[in-house]
Amino acid sequence: MDWLFALAVLLIVLGSIGTFLPVLPGVPIVFLGMLTLAWQNNFQTVSLSVIAVLGVIALLAFLVDFVLAFYTTKKAGASKYALWGLAIGSLLGLVLGGLGIFVGAILGALVGEYVFNRNLHQATLAGLSAGVGFVIAFVLKLLLLLVMLGIFAYAYF
Repeated sequence: MDWLFALAVLLIVLGSIGTFLPVLPGVPIVFLGMLTLAWQNNFQTVSLSVIAVLGVIALLAFLVDFVLAFYTTKKAGASKYALWGLAIGSLLGLVLGGLGIFVGAILGALVGEYVFNRNLHQATLAGLSAGVGFVIAFVLKLLLLLVMLGIFAYAYF
């Protein structure tokens, strides 16, 4: 087995696992694995145009992951303090893995909003909105990953 092929498969597997563990940038790692497999075959099996489409999908999945929690939180009427709390809570939650990021974002948005306006109802709404954003982002990211895997498998095989 060629070492480049093994590396590509490893990247695809690790990236797929990374989609469930937000510590790893899963979809971009999967894309790198796909790009490596296509490059190994001189883009004969998987063309550059397919790789370009996969790259756009990977970028979209990467952006969805970061933007959606902020969007839903802001849409709920949260202040910039809730958004800062969401970002800080997510970063602190990295230590605990996937669930830690989720809980950190919710608590961060809640605390940030509460510090800003001292309204527990609005702070709770900000925290729950951050959680909803993370769940929606996860589902969309997973769907985009499945689309990428399907397109790549169709082109490769």
